[in-house]
Amino acid sequence: MNIPANLKYTKDHEWVSIEGDVATVGITDFAQKELGDIVYVEVDTLDQTLAKDEVFGTVEAVKTVSDLFLPLSGEIVEFNEELESNPELVNSDPYGAAWMIKVKISDASEIDSLLSSDDYKSLIGA
Repeated sequence: MNIPANLKYTKDHEWVSIEGDVATVGITDFAQKELGDIVYVEVDTLDQTLAKDEVFGTVEAVKTVSDLFLPLSGEIVEFNEELESNPELVNSDPYGAAWMIKVKISDASEIDSLLSSDDYKSLIGA
């Protein structure tokens, strides 16, 4: 299982990469394997400011739909439009080409509540 050490994680199986005051968010390798073949990614919260743990979108697999929860409060400033035509990228490259959103962080103290790669490995039993 691929769990890059340079990223932060949530209990809801999102990964977070932080550069300055912008966080890039996607779902983990574990999450995409649990969901199965991804057929659709929807984010209808672009340009909205949401609180941590609010739903920012959904990911649809062949057999299920799963909500996506915002790991840090802030404004959703970008959506990976490549996922509209190629949602399967979530299965093939969850930590690279399949990033989902970029968030302008409004409360940097929330970063401390994210999990390290070791903490995430413990959570999923890896």
